Amino acid sequence: MKQIKIGIIGFGTVGSGLAEVLYSQKERMTKRTGMSITLSKVADLNLPELPDKFQGVTLVRDAQEIIHDADIDIVVELIGGIEPAKTFVIDAINAGKHVVTANKALLSQEGKDIFAAASKKGVEVGFEASVGGGIPVIKSLREGLVANKILSIMGIMNGTANYILTKMTEEGVPFDEVLKEAQDKGFAEADPTYDIEGIDTAHKLAILMSMAYGMNITHNEIVTEGISQIEPLDIQLAHEFGCRIKLLAISRNHGDHVEARVHPTMVPESHLLASINGAYNAIHFTGDTVGNVLLYGLGAGMVPTGSAVAADVIDIARNIKAQSIGRVPPLSYLPEHIQALRVTPMDELYGPYYFRFTVKDEPGVLAEIAGILGQHDISLESVVQKGRKKTGSVPLVMLTHDARESSVSEALKEISKLDTVLAPVVKIRLLGDEA
Repeated sequence: MKQIKIGIIGFGTVGSGLAEVLYSQKERMTKRTGMSITLSKVADLNLPELPDKFQGVTLVRDAQEIIHDADIDIVVELIGGIEPAKTFVIDAINAGKHVVTANKALLSQEGKDIFAAASKKGVEVGFEASVGGGIPVIKSLREGLVANKILSIMGIMNGTANYILTKMTEEGVPFDEVLKEAQDKGFAEADPTYDIEGIDTAHKLAILMSMAYGMNITHNEIVTEGISQIEPLDIQLAHEFGCRIKLLAISRNHGDHVEARVHPTMVPESHLLASINGAYNAIHFTGDTVGNVLLYGLGAGMVPTGSAVAADVIDIARNIKAQSIGRVPPLSYLPEHIQALRVTPMDELYGPYYFRFTVKDEPGVLAEIAGILGQHDISLESVVQKGRKKTGSVPLVMLTHDARESSVSEALKEISKLDTVLAPVVKIRLLGDEA
């Protein structure tokens, strides 16, 4: 029976999850592949020893001992970050190893170099776990939807942010309190910036756009806004308007240009994405032949993510056995057909908006603000003014019809300078035509 030997660099949450999957599912994988897929070595700087069940696995401190081990067929990079992860991946490729990674930050920033190096050396790069944790979104996009022109991508791609917004919605708890609870429970990192500010979601959207449209794009080209400004009042008002607030990744394909944005969005409660709660992810594609497709599941976690990494390992093992390396291009499109597409500037986009102003409780304020919006061709669908506060300030809430982003920016800049406006304006986009 053919043996495929695996080396793992990094034995944290995902690395230990992969090891657990390879151990517990070994018999099942053998029945499905006709091969013995075996964990051979683990490299980790901080681990004193491996769990007892992995007695036959060698623990080393230097990743190069895995990269240059002639018996290792597949190197799995699970340390995260850009460096030294990129160096390890490139070194493994240059050593003729196939590579699997869950590193969305690395691929969204340095993927072009990595995929070019793999193509040159004739090895494969698997990255199923980089988007959606245990959800088979990469395989679906690369193979299941290969006959489609992808018209749009939209989704909830960060479980931490979705958990926080869900708790705020269901319990009315302020953002800071929910974040601390999520950190105490291990749902959020000690430094949650990438999760709550949308950066992690932008990394994932960049990877999906590269595959969906056959384009070169990095997360730096994606307009990104986080959820830290959202308050329980916004959650409550969203409910009154029949919506839920979600951190969405949105991309729409206009042919010669594509939208790319991540931001809090008011989603109608009738929309499927409004019902995705807790740490779950959901990714929605629209194809020109298949129509709408929704993939849903746990977007993180030791075993779900380990399952996705194991799926890549098995795919590559099957290709090794069948001598069909490179059968499916990693980005679905052949390298020579990867192109540069224009990313639509946000200023050119139209859509409906939610504004919350904190204003002085005095006559004429509403008329003054509405007048400035009108001067910028922003028409109002509804206005809500909540009861008086002892502080002398009141929240003034407005929903608009479709407006141009550039006009909204100019109007809000002008309104923010008014003496009657006492705090920064909260702006949340509504899900319009995408719904």
